[in-house]
Amino acid sequence: MVRKDRAFQLAAHIIMIILSLLVLIPLVLLVMSSFTSESAILQNGYNFWPKEFDLSAYTYIFKEGSIIRSYGITIFVTVVGTAVGVTITCLIAYSLTVPNLPGKPLVTVYILITMLFSGGLVPSYMMWTTVFQIKNTIWALIIPGLLCNGFSIMIARTYFHSNIPPELLESARIDGMSEIRIFFKIVLPISVPIVATIGFMQALMYWNDWMNSLYYITDTKLVGIQALLNNLLTNAQYLAKASAMSGGGNVMASLPSTTTRMAIAVVGMLPIAALYPFFQKYYVKGLTVGAVKG
Repeated sequence: MVRKDRAFQLAAHIIMIILSLLVLIPLVLLVMSSFTSESAILQNGYNFWPKEFDLSAYTYIFKEGSIIRSYGITIFVTVVGTAVGVTITCLIAYSLTVPNLPGKPLVTVYILITMLFSGGLVPSYMMWTTVFQIKNTIWALIIPGLLCNGFSIMIARTYFHSNIPPELLESARIDGMSEIRIFFKIVLPISVPIVATIGFMQALMYWNDWMNSLYYITDTKLVGIQALLNNLLTNAQYLAKASAMSGGGNVMASLPSTTTRMAIAVVGMLPIAALYPFFQKYYVKGLTVGAVKG
């Protein structure tokens, strides 16, 4: 049995190492390509070490004076949106675990419907711009993403139902605690894994979002980092095509269109990727416990 266990552990470690390399190798290639000159990539292809070290792609990106402001906007939107979104999600999820709550089946069906159907882009645009009038405001980057994740509500509800002893909540109610106090004093402190899981997913959604900027923002001072990087990439591709059509081959080669795509991916990815190791333990535990039980 000991030999079989060791053989199994050795095989499992080998498989996990291979899978880790399959994930890590493309990331390393992406980063190295962003530091390679455009001409070297066109001539030699992608390499794990730059044939010609070049920072033209990053120079092209950071010469845009508004990139720091766009980073600040995205950080603000991510922090505020995540904090408010997690609070709303957990409050709704906890309310669905309260026994004898009036209208609980109706609320559950309503949430399930939102997971299956959507009103579409045009009704959403008309609602946010004409009724709530959030166009060209910072709230246009926050509010549309707050109430659109029924999946997270269901995961949190299952976690609360499966991992919080009903006797603990019932004794708190007998002692006269309100449901709000029970939620903030008892439920949240022992629900760190699911809160961190939902928070990380919410933060990832806000950080990578550029569609709200495209739909609701025309003021360049309110554009987030992802929308700005997307505009820079579009401009680089346009310049490369225009140069090719005009016959400016040397000019086209000097335009960092390929390396710009790599650098944009690095600039947009690294900040949020750096946070993942801090959430990994809670993320895995929250997903497995919240999704399997119930």
